[in-house]
Amino acid sequence: MAAAAAAAASFLFAVNMLLTALCGSLVSGARSFSIDYKNNCFLKDGKPFQYISGSIHYSRIPQYYWKDRLAKMYMTGLNAIQVYVPWNFHEAVQGVHNFTGDRDLEHFLNLANQTGLLVILRPGPYICAEWEMGGLPAWLLQKPNIMLRSADTDYLEAVSSWLAILLPKIKPWLFINGGNIITVQVENEYGSYFACDYNYMRHLRTLFRFFLGEEVVLFTTDGNTDKEMKCGTLDGMYATVDFGTDTNVTVAFNRQRRFEPQGPLVNSEFYTGWLDHWGDQHAVVGAQKVSRVLGEMLTMGASVNMYMFEGGTNFGYWNGADHDTRFRSVVTSYDYDAPLTEAGDPTEKLFAIRDVIQQFREVPSGPMPPATPKFAYGFVTLEKVGNLSSLLGTISPLGPVQSKYPLTFEELKQYYGYVLYRTTLPRDLSEPTPLISPLNGVHDRAYVSVNGVFQGLLQRDTVLVMNLTGRQGDTLDILVENMGRVNFGSKINDYKGLVSNLILGKDILTDWKVYPLDIDGAISRGWPHSNSRKSVPSPQRGPSSGPTIYMGTLEANGLAWDTFLRLNEWTKGQVWINGVNLGRYWPARGPQQTLYVPGPLLSTSLPNNITLLELEGAPAHRRVVFMDRPQLNNTAGKS
Repeated sequence: MAAAAAAAASFLFAVNMLLTALCGSLVSGARSFSIDYKNNCFLKDGKPFQYISGSIHYSRIPQYYWKDRLAKMYMTGLNAIQVYVPWNFHEAVQGVHNFTGDRDLEHFLNLANQTGLLVILRPGPYICAEWEMGGLPAWLLQKPNIMLRSADTDYLEAVSSWLAILLPKIKPWLFINGGNIITVQVENEYGSYFACDYNYMRHLRTLFRFFLGEEVVLFTTDGNTDKEMKCGTLDGMYATVDFGTDTNVTVAFNRQRRFEPQGPLVNSEFYTGWLDHWGDQHAVVGAQKVSRVLGEMLTMGASVNMYMFEGGTNFGYWNGADHDTRFRSVVTSYDYDAPLTEAGDPTEKLFAIRDVIQQFREVPSGPMPPATPKFAYGFVTLEKVGNLSSLLGTISPLGPVQSKYPLTFEELKQYYGYVLYRTTLPRDLSEPTPLISPLNGVHDRAYVSVNGVFQGLLQRDTVLVMNLTGRQGDTLDILVENMGRVNFGSKINDYKGLVSNLILGKDILTDWKVYPLDIDGAISRGWPHSNSRKSVPSPQRGPSSGPTIYMGTLEANGLAWDTFLRLNEWTKGQVWINGVNLGRYWPARGPQQTLYVPGPLLSTSLPNNITLLELEGAPAHRRVVFMDRPQLNNTAGKS
């Protein structure tokens, strides 16, 4: 028996040793991505690793073109891309999540993986990105006292629910799990926000660790100041810095070193260009400047992400805004003067960057994929459908909400676009009488009509009074445009609409009918083109002023190539092509003069429907023109 027991024990020991050896070989063969604090570098599968990355936002590029853009980034010599996940893009309505079509994040990650690109993921919950409300969903503002980006209970509850949906989708894509995500950013430039709430950052760190595990590299990104680095960093998340071409590289990395004494040097946002606001000069950063500073950082062994590598487009209502001394809305184009243009075309800057990269790593051989073909489809003359106020039966199918005082967009649960506020004049106004927004309560632009006749506009921060005349009982219509919520700084609780009372003379205006406008819904269902076949349009008697819908068709010619829509002498408004909202135009303000029209939106065989909302005044010619090149740099006037 003793001999048998000894033999059994010996056998079990041998089996255990074999299993241990097998386990050890599995572990040593497993994928890993970590920080080597001793040698100041990243380790990928145990070997030192330096990433050279570029930012690309899937939310700003049609899905059809994702593969093309990723291939161009790969052929430049990048080994990684950096990607934001905009919460409001996936959960525009609370509790309703959309990860399909242009929102298919996992398809995008898979394409990057197939292309040979690693991913630095930035899932927020706040992202800035010059994106509407910094990616936070506007429905958060239904809680009137909510403190965003803090340990506020209502905010944390919403964030936790969202991350419980998002992070489990991400986990299989982590590099250590066989995917391509090497690092994950927590929040975004939190040090530039006034709250400096470490409990909030601790809560996020706990959530990210719970859903993604203890092994993934979590990091933070902050601006190049001591205050920003102090409030934005937290133990257990690697602190990185961001800066552009006008910064002393050594000074900036020395600042990072004060917060991370060991580990890799990382510039998470090296600015290849910059954003534009309406009324700005178009931002330009020289290729020579970018390539020189990039080379300097790579020589130091730093890992660098170029922000942006392709900017793309703020389609629809997705543009953000800044509010420093006043409200300034970001333009529709997010071209950013990036190495790939808004339409994904390689630039001189891209080739200069590739020349730098090939001094540090092998660049894939073969030609750079070419620019996508462009076509100048020419002129289209539009016809008037009607003044907006005459179309309410179609574009506000649920009718008005009655309220003594104005309601905000958020109270109406209409978060984007336009809302019409209607009341009547309380008395005869034989002399011009001031209509005043005494508390700066127009967010953001209000187009004012009496009995359907356009009178002028009020504008946040800059135009708080205008004069009206009319008779008691006349209809007063005020169309309010949400120009994009503030995405950076302390004013991101950015309520829209008439957020305080208007005063006419000495009267507070009351007894409002408030019409939420679903213009996008009507157009996506084929209006107004589907109606035009049933009735002959009324003859046009010259251009209209005030908010008016126009329509036209671009006849198919067998091509569906990219093009650029120029709205010469039109004032300000919104354009849809085949039901898709291209974004805002404002050539009267500039600098952007053309809107990018991706070829896949166009039909090669059917007429292409153009719908236009002109808010102020159309030109007598009523023509638009499709060109084969963009115009982004003509500033007509300051905002």
